[in-house]
Amino acid sequence: MKLVSFVSGGQERLGLVRGDDIVDTLRAGGDPALFASALAFIRAGDPARKAAQAMLANPLKHALIPAKDAVLAAPLRPNTILCSGSNYKDHNAEKANTPISGKEPEFFVKTADCVVGPNEPIAFDERFSKKIDCEVELAIVIGKAGRFIEASRALEHVFGYTIVNDVTARDRQVRRTPEGMTWYELGSGKAFDSGAPLGPCIVTADEIDDPQKLKLQSRINGELRQSSSTSNMIWTCAELIHFFSRNFTLRPGMVIITGTPAGTAWSSDKELGGKGVHQPGLVPATRYCLPGDVVECEVKKIGTLRNPVAEASEISKTGSAQVAAE
Repeated sequence: MKLVSFVSGGQERLGLVRGDDIVDTLRAGGDPALFASALAFIRAGDPARKAAQAMLANPLKHALIPAKDAVLAAPLRPNTILCSGSNYKDHNAEKANTPISGKEPEFFVKTADCVVGPNEPIAFDERFSKKIDCEVELAIVIGKAGRFIEASRALEHVFGYTIVNDVTARDRQVRRTPEGMTWYELGSGKAFDSGAPLGPCIVTADEIDDPQKLKLQSRINGELRQSSSTSNMIWTCAELIHFFSRNFTLRPGMVIITGTPAGTAWSSDKELGGKGVHQPGLVPATRYCLPGDVVECEVKKIGTLRNPVAEASEISKTGSAQVAAE
């Protein structure tokens, strides 16, 4: 099952993907208590899922919207996004590393304020950063609450999966001493407006047998920048759930993002410790993202998350991120 949020009458509504159409769950007669949002749906559990399956099996014609005509929003607006950095072997090989890189998960947080949806712009503002980088990442959506979750049972707590572009201000993230020591400032460099494009849908866990066997790619202006597999993670999805559940009670609707593979613009930035490692088949970055660029993040079985980069001042003028994206 694939869940989306779409805009209708100025409001975000929950939809279900059915082939080339989206089922409007409220027009299909869904109980608003279950279908008000993805979060309400996740919290409702089996009753909501059974009702959704019935809608998909026998859709009402007036509840169908052609997917090509729908304006999608972020499928979920999580209050908490728990993030793991330096979780791919090939990414660690292309950049300056801290003493803990690759030895334990790097732990930082993004918030709902960072989230934008498909086709909404990533804001570029020189007053904040001149080195905006993009990273395709598999995201885990928690469905069942738990604390101190054992890795062997961790996937039982997963509702589904989506895609996050972990947008990063490298000139705020990477700090280096004259002696060559590197450390990361993961607050300012990671958490900011439009720093977490999310979507285009949530795919329920039953449709992804093994989250460690998913191909993921990113393209900028059509050029293939990243291409890898979740099998190259240092810590698996289950291990990350275990790791983060030591600190927090994981609750339905929380999101965990799982790191990015090689191919970032950072790799070509020797000033910040990029090692210039060329990955066969990829187009090496020659610069960071600028207004006018289009970033596409793709994960097998989930889809493609597309976002343009735009001047922050132009986004503000429109009063609507969606208009700016078009």
